[in-house]
Amino acid sequence: MAAPDIRTAVVEREIAHPPEKIWRALTQPHLIEEWLMQSDFKPEKGHKFTFRNTPRPDVNVVVDCEVLEVEPHRTLTYSWSAYGLDTTVTFTLEPTPTGTIVRMEQTGFGPEHNLAYKGAMASWKQFMARLDQLVATID
Repeated sequence: MAAPDIRTAVVEREIAHPPEKIWRALTQPHLIEEWLMQSDFKPEKGHKFTFRNTPRPDVNVVVDCEVLEVEPHRTLTYSWSAYGLDTTVTFTLEPTPTGTIVRMEQTGFGPEHNLAYKGAMASWKQFMARLDQLVATID
């Protein structure tokens, strides 16, 4: 029996700052809120947290998550459950001579989740651009 056709949204961007600085923006709630959403995140394996956002008065976004893997300054993985869809988000940081390649992968989109997949691709591109802008402003 063939495995189901699971898709992964991938967004990769080189940011002109070291992994340590980007790691702070990925793991400190007050910084996460500036580029992604409000959260009660802690970089501890097994920590359950939520992302919350109200992009319009009639839309309340709540994402239930759990930290699955933490390797400081290298890898961060958490579950991402919203609207009945369970996916996994992984950030990988790879230092370069001029900064860091930040790779975000969100996997778990089945063929029936085409709209969510397209939404994730569009949203993560915007989130990563905001992450890049934020990192340039922090010490």
